[in-house]
Amino acid sequence: MTTPDPTLDELWFTRCPVPTATGIAYKLGWLTEEFAPDGITVRTLQESGSELGRHHYDHRLPTLIREGGNMLSIAARAQGEPTRLIGLTWIEESQRILTRPDTGIRNAGDLKGRRLALPGWSHNDIPSHVRGTSIARGMSLAGYKGALASAGLSLDDVDLVEVPDRLRNIGGSGRDLGPRRSGLGRLWPIDALVSGHVDAIYVKGASALDGAREAGLVVAVDLDALPDPRFRVNNGTPRPITVHQHLLDAHFDVLVRFLAVTLRAADWVKAEPDKLRAILEFETDASPEAVDQAYRHLHEGLHPTLDADRLALFEQQKKFLFTHGFLDADFALADWVDPRPLEAARALNARRNAPLVLA
Repeated sequence: MTTPDPTLDELWFTRCPVPTATGIAYKLGWLTEEFAPDGITVRTLQESGSELGRHHYDHRLPTLIREGGNMLSIAARAQGEPTRLIGLTWIEESQRILTRPDTGIRNAGDLKGRRLALPGWSHNDIPSHVRGTSIARGMSLAGYKGALASAGLSLDDVDLVEVPDRLRNIGGSGRDLGPRRSGLGRLWPIDALVSGHVDAIYVKGASALDGAREAGLVVAVDLDALPDPRFRVNNGTPRPITVHQHLLDAHFDVLVRFLAVTLRAADWVKAEPDKLRAILEFETDASPEAVDQAYRHLHEGLHPTLDADRLALFEQQKKFLFTHGFLDADFALADWVDPRPLEAARALNARRNAPLVLA
């Protein structure tokens, strides 16, 4: 293996406010410990407090490793960024269709003919990022599509009510919604549902469970409970790990070591559920109860793979995003995939864990 480029002194990573092996390894201090002897500082965009944060969206930072939602990573590739897909995780993270108790909606079939909130396109200073950064719109549309398909229905069977930013607080009174509910309202059009403007909304994540409870809403459809994973494909399922081509070409060994540490963190999750809870509360800004409910199956999908089944589900998401206008162009998934770093990371951990044989 080649010697790392001595000019590399900072290694960046970014992740969304969801559970990731990368975030867990960082919070445990393992990533810092791995690279400190090389004089390499591991830094995260979320804590940089600088203009570099925009690279979470465009992935133009050459030494960046990204483990986050697929809408942004697929959009960046469609916009011509030289990135590569090196792994996919599958983490069930509490996808729900919420409604009010008085609507009578109790399952996916009951959504037929109802008004479902569709968040508007995001406002973005960079025009090419409007599509990929319209996260709430893309996730809601995919969530509805999956829920309806589970009942033999389609988007043609419901009334999608667009809720642009100016209507997200429709019916609001300027009241204090509390830290979690206000966070939910920034992404999901919760007040449009509370006010009766719509009959149901899609939400995702542990903090959404806290917000729904505080708002007196009920779960109409629990997408995590649907047996066919095709109905749960969305922004975070599968969740990609992507890197800039420069990092692969110039610092392959460093990337492999980074992945090896995150694989160890994924193993640790199974053994330390109580210690994990505190980390997840920080990563997701949710209560202990919501974390336990939303991520009870976390250990099952935290390890990245590039197996055929997971790639097929990822292809489904890419086609969905292109069909519904979230991508500037389509591209061949096979040309994006590079399995070498993940294979090398697994081999590195196997060597490190091998018993010492004395001559």
